[in-house]
Amino acid sequence: MGTPFSVDLGDEILSAEAIANPPPFARARSAVIYENVARQMVQSLKFRDRTDLAPWMARWMLRAGAELVRDNPAVVPVPLHRRRLLARRFNQSAELARALSRLAALDYEPETLVRVRKTRQQVGLKASEREANVRGAFHVPTERSVTIAGRRVLLIDDVYTTGATVSAASRALRRAGATGVDVLTFARVLPGDFRPDEGNPI
Repeated sequence: MGTPFSVDLGDEILSAEAIANPPPFARARSAVIYENVARQMVQSLKFRDRTDLAPWMARWMLRAGAELVRDNPAVVPVPLHRRRLLARRFNQSAELARALSRLAALDYEPETLVRVRKTRQQVGLKASEREANVRGAFHVPTERSVTIAGRRVLLIDDVYTTGATVSAASRALRRAGATGVDVLTFARVLPGDFRPDEGNPI
């Protein structure tokens, strides 16, 4: 799950979270904890059109996820619904995925995964509500499944909060024939830090 421990317990250690509720993805890694400067960077990219930050953030992500790129995966960003994309004008996850794929010389497949259902903003939702909100929201069109069939996929998002979004996306990718899905995000909200009434948007 990429959750940091206070001491190094070894490569094969599983967190209690992963044991209690095994995720549909194989591994998850994040570059930084979602706090302080990292929080400011995420919100600047997402809400203030600071797309110039994406290459810098992608470099940190590549360092944190070095083990995830060794199998030459296809890089797929978590998509926005087309209405939200029109309103925001860009997808912050796609900006990160594009920059990372260039740095790592990996195949960038931004049209493989689509969000077929408009979902509520996840801000302010409890973990169970977030899961219900994104259930069935993602789909791989038949004509795009060839890009990931028989391959590993590296799924990119800006922030890992409860894992509901990347879990729903991972299930759609696996149904379309991906041999496995790994998740790489810029920031991670630690389990004990998550508040459903978070005042600042994520």
